Amino acid sequence: MLERLFQLKAHGTNVRREVVAGITTFLTMAYIIVVNPGMLEAAGMDYGAVFVATCLAAVIGTLIMGLWANYPIALAPGMGLNAFFSFTVVGSMGYSWQVALGAVFISGFLFFLLSIFKVREWIINSIPLSLRFGISAGIGFFLALIAFKNAGVVVDNPATLVGMGDVRVPEALLFFGGFALICALAFRQVTGAVMIGIIAVTVIAMMLGLVEYNGFVSAPPSMAPTFMQLDLAGAFNVGMISVIFAFLFVDLFDTSGTLIGAAQRGGLLDKDGKLPRLGRALMSDSVATMSGAAMGTSTTTSYIESTAGISAGGRTGLTAVVVAALFLACLFLSPIASVIPPYATAPALLFVAVLMTSGLKLIDWDDVTDAAPAVVTALMMPLTFSIANGIALGFITYAVLKALAGRWSQLNISVVIIAVIFVLKFIFLDAA
Repeated sequence: MLERLFQLKAHGTNVRREVVAGITTFLTMAYIIVVNPGMLEAAGMDYGAVFVATCLAAVIGTLIMGLWANYPIALAPGMGLNAFFSFTVVGSMGYSWQVALGAVFISGFLFFLLSIFKVREWIINSIPLSLRFGISAGIGFFLALIAFKNAGVVVDNPATLVGMGDVRVPEALLFFGGFALICALAFRQVTGAVMIGIIAVTVIAMMLGLVEYNGFVSAPPSMAPTFMQLDLAGAFNVGMISVIFAFLFVDLFDTSGTLIGAAQRGGLLDKDGKLPRLGRALMSDSVATMSGAAMGTSTTTSYIESTAGISAGGRTGLTAVVVAALFLACLFLSPIASVIPPYATAPALLFVAVLMTSGLKLIDWDDVTDAAPAVVTALMMPLTFSIANGIALGFITYAVLKALAGRWSQLNISVVIIAVIFVLKFIFLDAA
């Protein structure tokens, strides 16, 4: 049955190798089951319900990816977009988390339509590389700011906007120690480095009496506080257009980049360098996002950590099925997840930030019309506490600079249209 479903022999693999690969992928991304509920709790959502929604969204998306698309790619609520959900859409813009879930659902539905009508390639290919790198780096900086804030290292300051917190307290010291441990383990290529760092900080915090142990296994928490609580009507508010676009835009590029990168690592591309069954893979992502929003979590996306499992030999959807099974088992680990403090997950956020900002090295720094928009995009995300604002100002800067520099050949119509839409948004919506 497994051979018929996943074509193991044709992909040069076997059941044992796929199982090991699935366990490897799970260990590298398991941190999301404790990080995501903590992030969305800041938006006023119930921690236990989000914990269950996180696990189930990962199970649904990863199973579809494995059984239908037959790829060793795992999905879960994405980092960056969960921060945008809590701290920008709910925190800064003042929308309810129910409306934010509605926006996530709509973005997932639009992603589904783009996958069906095959316009995704046009969108992806029309966006300049410099802006893509700037968006990735900006999300990284945004996560880094949240990490330092959660650890109490960066605090608000009336005179300078931000300032240094008390780095002598145990929480800050554990944060720095956890980050150093994760980086060291990652450098040594230790599987599950991020999760090991989170657990180590939590255990030390328990020993110091900073957190209280509440058990290890229990029945899953109720999902009633978030299940089907999304507000679709509220999400159709005109002010939510840029939010929906940001959710869609980031998910589209994050998923596409992850799929191509993971496929290249595993030799899964065809002779023309294209990914077979790309439509199925993208629809797996969009269905998972809509399902996740209905259950109570932010955008679900493909995880680059899947390359860890691919490096361990995973080549088929059986790897993804193993990951889904492990996420399902995690539903019974809510007691241990609930005691993990924010300063234990903050090192994971900062480590992910380091990985996401690495794309800055690929920008053409000798061409200021490419470099400047990327820098504006990257810096404005943390400084305005909004991924959407960073994307908007990046597009506007790119279009204006290319036009003034006479680089019309590098300025395609889609970029101009998007830039004009963002200008109109700032003039009419933000001024209202």
